[in-house]
Amino acid sequence: MGAIQNKVVGPVSEELTLVQAAKRGDDSAFEELVRRYDRNVFRIAQHITQNREDAEDVVQEAFLKAYGNLAQFQEQSKFYTWLVRIAVNEALMKLRRRKPERTVSLDEDIKTEDDSLPREIADWSPNPEQQYTQAELREILSKTIQGLPPGFRTVFVLRDVEGLSTEETAAALELSVPAVKSRLLRARLQLRERLSRYFQRREPGDGKSGTRGEDVKNNKDVASGDGNL
Repeated sequence: MGAIQNKVVGPVSEELTLVQAAKRGDDSAFEELVRRYDRNVFRIAQHITQNREDAEDVVQEAFLKAYGNLAQFQEQSKFYTWLVRIAVNEALMKLRRRKPERTVSLDEDIKTEDDSLPREIADWSPNPEQQYTQAELREILSKTIQGLPPGFRTVFVLRDVEGLSTEETAAALELSVPAVKSRLLRARLQLRERLSRYFQRREPGDGKSGTRGEDVKNNKDVASGDGNL
């Protein structure tokens, strides 16, 4: 892990104070780190594994590994970045065990049908925000994110959902900054195009949205990339 840890300058952060206390045997300090980050780690794991039980297992395994290897954390980067790297590895291992016929890796050169960037994307009319509730829009976006290849999905979740910087995302995934930027761009373009197709299909000539039954089918198509999406 030392190779990816970028040196921190300036005053000691509250996070680092907790880490140092945990290293000295203060279990309450580590428990505070768990309380701070368990929800974030769970969201990341669920986006990667797309399974709640697997995500819960990843959270437990990531914190256990972090605790067991705390002495190896060199305090030259954020503890959270180090923790995310452990969690991503655990989540990808879950995927590999679930899909042994296809190795899942963040290092592979990802090729998809949408890599020919970008086709012209028509405007959504009317504005989706005028046609859907915020909860519906969140569900549609979540299902669309699930349809991305793991390498794109993980970068997008860390950068745009969890709010890590490009440098932090690169460190957490052991990728170069240009690789993160490239995958993030491609992920955003794929999401935009898939959402554009979805909303165009939902708005036929009369401008009225489809039925609830159609909504369920369309949401499944968004996630899988099947049909017209």
